Amino acid sequence: MSYILTGFAIFLAIGLYMILADVLKLPTHRTTKAISIVDKREKRKQKNFDVFINEVSMKVGRFIKLTDTEKHRWAYILKSAEIKLSPETYIARAWVKAGFTLLFIVPALMFMPLLFPVVTFLSIAIYFKEIRSATEAVKDRREDIEYELPRFVATLTQEFMASRNVLSVLETYRANAGPSFKSELEITIADMRSGSYEEAIRRFEGRIGSSKLSEVCRGLQGVLNGSDGVVYFQTLTFSLKQMEIQRLKSLAKERPGKIRKYSFAMLFCFMLMYLSVMFIEIISTLGNMF
Repeated sequence: MSYILTGFAIFLAIGLYMILADVLKLPTHRTTKAISIVDKREKRKQKNFDVFINEVSMKVGRFIKLTDTEKHRWAYILKSAEIKLSPETYIARAWVKAGFTLLFIVPALMFMPLLFPVVTFLSIAIYFKEIRSATEAVKDRREDIEYELPRFVATLTQEFMASRNVLSVLETYRANAGPSFKSELEITIADMRSGSYEEAIRRFEGRIGSSKLSEVCRGLQGVLNGSDGVVYFQTLTFSLKQMEIQRLKSLAKERPGKIRKYSFAMLFCFMLMYLSVMFIEIISTLGNMF
């Protein structure tokens, strides 16, 4: 009987897939391979399943309506996270991945009904994970840049004592910058070469959206307008170093909590070892007595 149900579930899934593929006009395997080849030329390695998900998301995204405010906000987040998808397609992709996970409810109900809440919870978790992935990427990128700001501001302080050329200073620091900060500096340097320096610094500030970086950009704009800037950046270096020390202290306070659970595990292992030896000795002593 189980073989019949298994065969029925397999053929039912294949039939539903073929019907949906025809209704939604999904790409064939040959098309997905062609898209993957083009993607590799652009140095982006994607799996066929990812291409399939993106194709479905683009079709579902047509039915998602966003207000102008929401659309601009999502467009800004996706651009900062370097995700080349429209806001509607990005939101639809989260729904599509969660929906495909929900399809496993059918075999779960047929063979293991107890897995129904697990599959439901998993689909919800996948939706929230996908919908937050861009925001998390932007947050991680902003934190990487903010961690580098104390060193960057200290370099600006030293450089502005000898030169007032902002573009040259940024180009010099770019060689030793971290990956996230380096990419932003490259965009800013190209922007400065092709247009106004102040507008380029202002766009640099807007892309990151960090209050700490805003203070740095205000100092750079002051230097471009003719102010000295050395005293400003010396004061800013001191405040950023204090914030860095506080951050390191907070990280240090978190370490004992992480280590404590491993200490309890080691203590439990030692106690288990001694109790097992005592138990064996007691059993052997009782055996000798009887």
